[in-house]
Amino acid sequence: MMPKSPAAMTKKEFERFSSFIYGKVGIKLPPAKKTMLEARLQKRLKVLGMETFEAYSNFIFSEEGQRLELIHLIDVVTTNKTDFFREPSHFDYLTKTALPTIIKNRSDYLSQPVRIWSAGCSSGEEPYTMAMILSEFAADNQQFRFTILASDISTRILDTAKTGVYPEDRVDVVAPIYKKKYLLRSKDRSRSLVRICPQLRSLITFRRINFMDADLGVAEKMDVIFCRNVVIYFDKETQQELMQKFYDQLRPGGYLFLGHSETINGLDVDFKAVASTVYRKS
Repeated sequence: MMPKSPAAMTKKEFERFSSFIYGKVGIKLPPAKKTMLEARLQKRLKVLGMETFEAYSNFIFSEEGQRLELIHLIDVVTTNKTDFFREPSHFDYLTKTALPTIIKNRSDYLSQPVRIWSAGCSSGEEPYTMAMILSEFAADNQQFRFTILASDISTRILDTAKTGVYPEDRVDVVAPIYKKKYLLRSKDRSRSLVRICPQLRSLITFRRINFMDADLGVAEKMDVIFCRNVVIYFDKETQQELMQKFYDQLRPGGYLFLGHSETINGLDVDFKAVASTVYRKS
């Protein structure tokens, strides 16, 4: 016997979920997102054997639900879309302008690595792109050392990122010289998969970080933060709080890269625009 589909989500239930999600991860779900949330949560209801959104709501607000289900709810509402070498002008600016400026101005350059944070790394394409580019930069600058922190709020997508396995068509944009050096093709050619080489994977530390936490849990000051196509999901108040956290997390003179459709205009934070959607800490 097929399980019954849950009854439609009521307006009150949606508002309860929306308020809860906003409080936990800062993502604002307007009423237009009700159909999307309903469709995605139906899968969780089936997994849990629940027949109503009310039952799921009561569960997620319980102590057990917070412990067992919260991570799955966050996975449901977060969007994970990224590509290798996405918005390539940023990587050009990083290697041609930002890194040389950091190297020139940091007095402890020889003793401390340049620290870069891919904040909201999704399935890993961005930090792996960074690792390729920085490895090439290091080959031309022998004293250059770096670390990459990659974070996301979704444990599911972080597991994908850590594995570093992608369909071959995902790496079409990767230059042949990089493919040869950093990608491994599956021995089973019928699977059409590639894997990031162990050397490159070892350069990245993956960690779950919730931007809404008062303490982001990042002890080291960063030289560069990439947080692209993430803040568009937040309201102005949440954007203000996050940009201030990034400002505090950066070393003096550090760089913040946002997505091509994002801006800090209207926010009270002391960044200076130095290129399109690239900002520098004063």
